[in-house]
Amino acid sequence: MAKGITRERLVEAALDVLDERGIEGVTVRAVAHRLDAKAPALYWHVRSKQELLDEMGTEVLRRVQASLRGAVPSGSWLQDLDRYARVLHAEYLSHRDGARTFSGTRLTDPEVLREQEPWLERWTGEGLALSDAIDAVEVVTAFVVGFAIEEQERAQSDDSDPTRYDPERRDAALGEAAPLVREGGHIRGDPQAQFDRHLALVLTGLGAAFGPTGSSGA
Repeated sequence: MAKGITRERLVEAALDVLDERGIEGVTVRAVAHRLDAKAPALYWHVRSKQELLDEMGTEVLRRVQASLRGAVPSGSWLQDLDRYARVLHAEYLSHRDGARTFSGTRLTDPEVLREQEPWLERWTGEGLALSDAIDAVEVVTAFVVGFAIEEQERAQSDDSDPTRYDPERRDAALGEAAPLVREGGHIRGDPQAQFDRHLALVLTGLGAAFGPTGSSGA
């Protein structure tokens, strides 16, 4: 094993490279350079870029769980999911290309997986079927990932062309023949406010499907 290079240092360096260069810049060679090491030295820990991304994704979820750990149980699985969605969203946004980078990664630490057990115990104890609990988490996670990807891509496009999403520019291109489309283009508003609205819609739908206290909504 390369002297001084731990898995923790490796992941921290990889996250730094991500924040500086984006997902395309994250390579084993780039991370090794940041650690002042040769790329082969890192192969004790990761054998490919995908394994490196898996380690990064695992660390991000570990941080999400640390933020959630110790929180007073809300008494509602929907409120728990609301809190989870907001913490996950914030963590993704804290890294350049965060949602694109961490979605789809494989968790490499069994302890991170075990952290889910108390949540599932509480929710099933409230009457929510385990299959419904898993579906609910996956729906909320997919929403957060998709929203954050769109949010980050738009923000980065704005940086290169501040007028790219200008509603007045869009109105001029549309003309007067589509007044509702024109009006709709001004509704998006602040990304966080939009996130709040959309998350509320997702949770309302889950509550209608499964019941707000875990009883079947069918």
